[in-house]
Amino acid sequence: MIEKYSFGQILISGKKYNSDLIIFADHIYDNWWRKEGHNLCIDDVKEIINKKPDILIIGTGFYGLMKVSEDLIKYIKSAGIEQIIIKKTRDACEEYNKLYKNKNIIAAFHLTC
Repeated sequence: MIEKYSFGQILISGKKYNSDLIIFADHIYDNWWRKEGHNLCIDDVKEIINKKPDILIIGTGFYGLMKVSEDLIKYIKSAGIEQIIIKKTRDACEEYNKLYKNKNIIAAFHLTC
């Protein structure tokens, strides 16, 4: 469960993280760098797609500056991920907390910008 999010920092199950991350069912990848910075691309989500979650939540940053193109959304859906939730990171954290117990879910969060 995500306990707290603020610009550049997230608290998950008592542990603070200060870099962008991906929350998988069995671990947290806490050094998520994107190939094109604020433009999410296929290479950035390949590991997520390989895990085949039912839901992918993407947090686009405190101000929502990370962009997710329509082409990327189509690609993710074509790989079998039917539901993609894209919101500013604060709102994306709230969605994650509502859904994570009952769903096969992966969340990717940009913590700044």
